[in-house]
Amino acid sequence: MTEELLLPEKVGQATIAKISAALAAAPSAALLTALATDPRKGVQQALRRYQRQQQATAELQAALQQKLTLERQLWPQYPLIAGIDEVGRGPLAGPVVTAAVILPHDFHLLGVDDSKRLTAQERERLYREILAVALDISIGVGDAQLIDRENIYHATEIVMGQAVRGLYYRPQFLLVDAMTVPVRLPQRKLIKGDQQSASIGAASIVAKQVRDHLMAMYDQVYPGYDFVDNAGYGTAKHLAGLAELGVTPIHRRSFAPVQAALH
Repeated sequence: MTEELLLPEKVGQATIAKISAALAAAPSAALLTALATDPRKGVQQALRRYQRQQQATAELQAALQQKLTLERQLWPQYPLIAGIDEVGRGPLAGPVVTAAVILPHDFHLLGVDDSKRLTAQERERLYREILAVALDISIGVGDAQLIDRENIYHATEIVMGQAVRGLYYRPQFLLVDAMTVPVRLPQRKLIKGDQQSASIGAASIVAKQVRDHLMAMYDQVYPGYDFVDNAGYGTAKHLAGLAELGVTPIHRRSFAPVQAALH
C-alpha cells in the first residue's frame, strides 16, 4: 500500500484492510477527515477503533505525566531517585521481595501502575520493558526464616534496605510505598505510592514479577500446594496441600495457618 492510495480522493477505492493498516500507521488529519465521510460500515468501525485506541493512549500518557510529578519536582536537586516497593507480606509461604528502581528522566513507558491493578500479561510485558530502560534495578529477598525471626514488617524493612544498598548507583532520594527504609538517605513515604509515582509503580511491577517467577520455581520443587497460581497465599488448594503434605522449608512458621499445620 502506498500513501497515494490513501489521499482523500482515493479513500473510496481503498479496501477496508488497507484503511485499517493506514490507521495503524499514524494517519494524516486529511485522511481522517476523508474516512469520517466514507459511508461503508467497515470503514466507520475501523475509524471508531482507531479513535478508541487514541483516547486510551492519551489517557495513559496523562496518567504517566501525573505519576512523574514528584520525580520532576525532585530531579533538579536529586537526579538519582529510586522508587521502592515490596510484594509478599501476606502469603503463608515464600519470600518477601523488594525492588529499588531508578528511572531515566526521559522515561515514557505507558501503563506503569500498582502491579495489583494490572493483568498478569500486562505485568510481564511491563516488567521486561522496565528492565530494558531503567538506569538501575536492585532486588531484596527475605526468606521465611528471616520473616519468622524478625516479623514480617521488620523483615520487609531489612530487605528494602538490601535493595537500596544493592543498586550500582547510589540514589540521592527515595520514594517509598508506605514504609521507611532503614538507610541514611532522604526519603518520602507515600501511601499507595505505586499509584502516585512512576518510580514506585515500576518497583511494584519488578518486585511482583520476580516473586511470581520464584514461586513458579518453588511449585516445581514443592508440588501439591499450587504455588504457581496462589504465589503462597492461603487459598483453598494451598491449605489443602498443607493439611495433606505438611509444612515445607519455605513456609512461614510464625503465621497461624502454618502453625496449625505443624501440630
